[in-house]
Amino acid sequence: MVSTSKKLLQDLLELTCVNINVVENFKSQPISSLNWKKNPKSWSVLECIEHLNRYGNFYIPEMTKRIASAKHKNSEVFKSNWLGSYLSKSVAFKENLNKMNTFKSMNPLNSKLTVETLEIFIDQQHQIVDLLNKAKHVNLDKTKTAISISKLIKLKLGDTFRVLIYHNERHLKQARKTLETAF
Repeated sequence: MVSTSKKLLQDLLELTCVNINVVENFKSQPISSLNWKKNPKSWSVLECIEHLNRYGNFYIPEMTKRIASAKHKNSEVFKSNWLGSYLSKSVAFKENLNKMNTFKSMNPLNSKLTVETLEIFIDQQHQIVDLLNKAKHVNLDKTKTAISISKLIKLKLGDTFRVLIYHNERHLKQARKTLETAF
């Protein structure tokens, strides 16, 4: 994937704003609906959001640190590499979603969750908006971040944003579908 850095950041900013609105709308739902599950092994709306919060807890501080210490100024073009393309495609929403197993530490199944889970997500998304704006001044190719599955593997900052934000979109669509099924 090759794109202008400006377009990539703008597209991701717009998607993050959509994600915020989705979760803002969840706040009007009764807690019983937000905790409803199709079966004991599926996730409720709040479990979907908690899963995203756990990833945000890793990626937001990581990206904040990398942007603050970036040595390379912004570049006009962002070019994803094979790993970034693979990871962003694998977590992106598709109509026929491929089921993926998650790491135990990221699995919120059977957690006791409240509306605070939604507030945490919204706060994290505002932090991501801030990071997307700060990223306009750094090189999205040369600035690298660790990834949650291994601190030894580095991902281009542009790809890290893509993976995180596409992953958010994927699970928010899952949460919406769960909520529709609850009624």
